[in-house]
Amino acid sequence: MIKIPENIYEAIIKHAQSKAPIEACGYLAGINGEVKAIYEMTNADNSEEHFSFDPEEQFAALKSAGKAGLRLIACYHSHPATPARPSQEDIRLAYDPNISYIIVSLAQDKPVLKSFKIKNKEAANEEVEVLS
Repeated sequence: MIKIPENIYEAIIKHAQSKAPIEACGYLAGINGEVKAIYEMTNADNSEEHFSFDPEEQFAALKSAGKAGLRLIACYHSHPATPARPSQEDIRLAYDPNISYIIVSLAQDKPVLKSFKIKNKEAANEEVEVLS
């Protein structure tokens, strides 16, 4: 289970909406499965179908999280026109089985956020608890 404070949950959705039709992406940092910080990143690919992080921004997020006593616990990105499930590319590029992979779909009237654990090229749903 990943626990996301309501304000960060809303920030993820807002980031996804603000970048559409380009995929938005970022990191979530926290401790013990609870998100404490969001790091909105630039989609270096500037693509509607995939994303990649800017290496300098990645390093800055890692450094900032470490200074705050946190670790990167999730990677998120949006699917502007497809469901909130990992694509084959998402699964292929999921290198860290210890983090959560969050996908926000904007394909419906209301955004849908889902989380997955991806290990050995298999994606499993992960429960998301939104903290008020």
